[in-house]
Amino acid sequence: MKSLAICISLLVGGVAMADEGMWTYNGFPRALVKDRYGFEITDGWLDHVRLSSVRFNSGGSASFVSSRGLVMTNHHVGADCINKLGTARKDHDYIKDGFYARSSADEIKCPDLELNVVLSIDDVTKDVKSVEKPGMDEAAINVAQKSKMAQLEKACATAKDLRCEVVTLYQGGVFNLYKYKKYTDVRLAFAPEGQIAFFGGDPDNFMFPRYDLDVAFFRVYENGQAVHPTDYLKWSAAGAKEGELVFTSGNPGNTERLDTLSQLDMMRSTSYPNLLKEFRRIQKTLRDYQKRGGDAERQAHTPLFYVENSIKALTGYLGGLNDKTLMEIKKSQEMRLKAQVASLKDKDRYIGIWSAIDAAEHKYASFYKRYIFAEPRTFRHAMTLLNPLGSTMFGYARTIVRALDEKAKPNDNRLPEFRDSSLASTEQSLFSAAPVYPALEEALMASALERLKVELGDDDTLTRLALDGKSPQQRAHEIITTTQLADPAARRKLYSDPAALKSSTDPMIMFARALDPEARALRKRYEDEVESVVKKNLGLLARAQFETAGLTHYPDATFTLRLSFGKVAGYKEAGKNVPAMTDFAGLYARADKANNQSPWDLPPKWVTAKSKLNLKTPMDFESTNDIIGGNSGSPVVNRAGEVVGLIFDGNIYSLANNFVYRDTQDRATSVTSVALTEALRKVYDAAPLADELSGQGAGGTTEKSHATP
Repeated sequence: MKSLAICISLLVGGVAMADEGMWTYNGFPRALVKDRYGFEITDGWLDHVRLSSVRFNSGGSASFVSSRGLVMTNHHVGADCINKLGTARKDHDYIKDGFYARSSADEIKCPDLELNVVLSIDDVTKDVKSVEKPGMDEAAINVAQKSKMAQLEKACATAKDLRCEVVTLYQGGVFNLYKYKKYTDVRLAFAPEGQIAFFGGDPDNFMFPRYDLDVAFFRVYENGQAVHPTDYLKWSAAGAKEGELVFTSGNPGNTERLDTLSQLDMMRSTSYPNLLKEFRRIQKTLRDYQKRGGDAERQAHTPLFYVENSIKALTGYLGGLNDKTLMEIKKSQEMRLKAQVASLKDKDRYIGIWSAIDAAEHKYASFYKRYIFAEPRTFRHAMTLLNPLGSTMFGYARTIVRALDEKAKPNDNRLPEFRDSSLASTEQSLFSAAPVYPALEEALMASALERLKVELGDDDTLTRLALDGKSPQQRAHEIITTTQLADPAARRKLYSDPAALKSSTDPMIMFARALDPEARALRKRYEDEVESVVKKNLGLLARAQFETAGLTHYPDATFTLRLSFGKVAGYKEAGKNVPAMTDFAGLYARADKANNQSPWDLPPKWVTAKSKLNLKTPMDFESTNDIIGGNSGSPVVNRAGEVVGLIFDGNIYSLANNFVYRDTQDRATSVTSVALTEALRKVYDAAPLADELSGQGAGGTTEKSHATP
C-alpha cells in the first residue's frame, strides 16, 4: 500500500489536509492522528465511541449520554417529534414553550421515531461482486447486486430489533454490511424553547458568531423499561478548549467529493437549480399557509424550518459549484487521476469510464424533471424528504398500493423499502399515529400540482394522470377532503387486507394507483440507464484509485456512521480574526442590540435567569471537524471520549465541503457541554437531568412509572 499522504494528494490536488475526512470506523487513520496530534487511538476507544453513537433514522445523529438510556441530539433533529407531540396534546406548543419531563411518567413517546446503533461492520464486497458474470450489461449487474444485497440483509437481520443495510462505498468499489440495534420506543425528556435553540433564525443560520442552545434529550425504552446501555459517553465538566483535539461521531448524509466533473455539472446545471425552485415554492406555500392564523403557524413551523435550512444549504452548494477556485481544484484532481489511470499496466479496463458517466448524466438530465415529480426522493444533504405531490397521505397511499405488489415478490426482487430487512421500519412509519393536517396537505398538494402543470405541460402523461381534467386546486381539494388515510386504522386495514385494497375507492388510493405505473417506469429507467452505469464505472474508478494508492482514503458520506477529527479553532474573515468561542454574555448583548426583537429575542425564562448565570460560560464554538448535513446532533468528544460539545451547524464556508474540504475557513459549529449544564441548572430548573449527565445522580427524572404515557 502507498502512504495515506499520497492518496490524499491524489484527492485534493496535491495539498494534504490533515483534518480532512469523514472516516469509516473500520478504516480510521489512527497513524495520521498520532502523527498530527500525538494521540494513539485504541480498538477499545473506537468501539466505545461507536457503540455510544446513535442514528436518528429520520435524518440526523445523536449519542447515548447516560446509563439510563438518555440520548442527546439537536432540537432541530428532534423537532418533528417535538412538534407532533405538542399537537397531539392540543393545548401544548412544545416548539414554542419547550418541554421537561420531571418524572419518567411525563416522558412522551414519539409516534414514529426509530433510532439505530451500529453493532458491527463487515466487508461483503466479494459477495456482492460475485454475481457479476461475463456478458452482463450494467442494468443486469445492478439488479443482480441489489438482489444479493437483499439476501445478505435478510440473513443478517435475525431478530426484530435488528436492522441490516448493505452500504455502497467508494461509488461501488466496496460494499459493507452494517448491522444495527433498532429502538422504536423513544420518548421526549427535554427540549428548550425553539427560539433559543434557533436563536438568530434564518439570518444567523450557517453563520458565526452563534448563540444557540440547539439540544434535545430523549430516552430509549425496551419492554416498558428504560434501556441501560453498556456504552455511553461521559460528560465533560470542563467543556471544549481552544486548540484541543476533538472528534465528531455521526452520520453525514451525502458528499460528492469523488464525483466526476460530469456529475458536478449535472448538479450545477440541472438538479440543484430545480431543487431550489421546488424548495422556494414550498417555502412560499408554507408562509402563505401560516397567515391563516390559529394552528396554521404551528403546523407549518417545523416543515418551514427544514425547507429554509435546505434552501440555504443548496444555495451554498450551488455557490461552491460556481466557485472558479473550487472547480479548478476539481479539474486538477480529475486530470491527475486520468494521468495516473493511464499509467497503470491494466489501463485498458478503465478506458471509457468518464465518457460513459458523461453519457449517463446527459441522459438523466433529459428526464430529470419527470422523474423527480413522479418519485419520492430525499434531498440527501439536508435529509429532507421531498414528497413529489406535497402530501403525507399520498406517501401513505403509495406505500399501501406498492406493498400489495412488492410483498408478493421474492424478497430479493423487492424495492428496498419492502425487503424483509426494512419492512418493519416502513410499517412503523405507515401506521404512525402522528397527526395529519388536511388543510396544510391540501395547500401543499395544490401547489405541487400547479408546478407539475407548469413545468411538464398539459399534454404530459403525468400531468393528465395527476389532474384528471381538473385544476390543481380542484384536484387537491377533492382528494384531500374525502380520503380516509389520515386515520391509521384505515391505512392498516387497506395494507393488511388485499381484497379491501383492490376494491377501495378512496380517492388518494385511486390517485396513487393511477400514477404508479408511470412512476415505476421512470424509477426503472433511472436505475437501468443512469444508476447502473454510474455505479459500475465509478466502481471501476475506485478500483483504479486503490491500485494507485491503496484503500487508504475515505469514501463519500452515505448517512452511515463516520468519525472525523480536528481541533477547536477560529478563522479569519475579511482580514479579521473570528474567535473560536462565544459566551452567554455575547448572547445577551446580541439580544440587547436587536432590542430583543425577532429573531434575536430571548424566551422569558432566559430574561429572568440572566442574573443567575455565569455570563462567561462558553456557549458555542468552532472546530475544523469535517462534517456535512446529517452530522447534526453528533457528539463532540475529547481524547478521553467525554462529551465536550454537540454539533448543530457549520459556517457558511463549510457548505462547499460537499465537494472539497478546505481547513482555512471551513468550520463545524457546536454548543458546549458547559453551556448545556449551566442552562439546565439555572434556566430550566432541571438539576436532576444535569446530575444524570454529570453522573452525580441516579437519573434525570423521578422514577414514578415506566408505563407508556
